[in-house]
Amino acid sequence: MGTSLKRTPRSALLTALLAALVTAGALVAVVVLRSSPVEDGAPGAAPVAAPGTDQPTATTCGTGPCRELAAMTVGGTPVSLLADATGGWGRVRVGAKPDTEFELAITGMGAKLAPNSLQCIAGTTSACLVRGDVSGGAFGELLIESSGVWRDFGQPYFADAGTLSLDDVDQDGRPDLILVRHECPGSTPGTTTCQAAPVLAEVYQLSGDILGCTRKVTSPSQLRGWPLVQVRRNELSACPAS
Repeated sequence: MGTSLKRTPRSALLTALLAALVTAGALVAVVVLRSSPVEDGAPGAAPVAAPGTDQPTATTCGTGPCRELAAMTVGGTPVSLLADATGGWGRVRVGAKPDTEFELAITGMGAKLAPNSLQCIAGTTSACLVRGDVSGGAFGELLIESSGVWRDFGQPYFADAGTLSLDDVDQDGRPDLILVRHECPGSTPGTTTCQAAPVLAEVYQLSGDILGCTRKVTSPSQLRGWPLVQVRRNELSACPAS
């Protein structure tokens, strides 16, 4: 596994400020994790039959019934993304009955879920990423499997360039999280000034250790595979100091 740079992500420094500013409609935090991107048909994350979005499930999402937005099979384990009618309240169901359900924190932060919000990759450690758009970017929440047990990583991520994805960047058999952000030292993420800055992809392992950053580009669409961005290990170098 690549050597961690052991620096504190600037996202962590803004976590406390995030909750208050989200309520006010201003997203100013960058929080991150690690995993790897999957497209339809990617090994280990086979989509199942079309989700029954028109059929409510027995589970409650907010004040109404949940509807299945997306479903995948990860290493033989079914994973379903459930949401209310607006995509503003959601949870993830893992496993066949008896199953485990995780209520999503990111919808409480204003993130809106859609049919393309779920990505999963199977590996020696499997992971699923749930993404939801907000004004000024996107939030992501990571679910990680270890020895057959799934858990919520417990900390949401925020990408002010709106792109989060999973890919096994260091080829260790475990997904890594790729987060695309604006490189704007001295400016607050999510602000107009920062939105005009160049972007780069920042890569994290599932442990939260950073692998590195790509070179800066003008637009996220210039990154390979966008919006499910893919990065090679040899494309990474030390991230710019924040």
